[in-house]
Amino acid sequence: MSEGQAIALCNSSDLLDGGLAVPFDVIYGGQTCRAFAVRFEGAVHAYLNRCMHVAMEMDYQADRFFDDTGRWLLCATHGAAYRPDTGTCAGGPCRGGLVKIALSEEAGVVRWHTAYNLQPVLF
Repeated sequence: MSEGQAIALCNSSDLLDGGLAVPFDVIYGGQTCRAFAVRFEGAVHAYLNRCMHVAMEMDYQADRFFDDTGRWLLCATHGAAYRPDTGTCAGGPCRGGLVKIALSEEAGVVRWHTAYNLQPVLF
């Protein structure tokens, strides 16, 4: 797969505002990593599932990243909070923002976009 390709991830209806994430695997910087897509205020966003405080997965239950209010993405381990629309640190022990993955949404399908350091996992 070449740089800048759009890869189908899920149906638009799979992502509800403040709801469960859709997980997917990527190769980032040469390593296989978990990533996730969410919907916030009507728009879709995706990030590596890696807290910037300590490089570990953030979800406290499978595919759950939002706090109870549906306004923040939380790291279950140390409580770092991130803005769902930008991935920037909003509070707690984080060092920088989440690694954002470009998404697009068209005709009922959400796609993620490859980059020089972000490629699909080939089986």
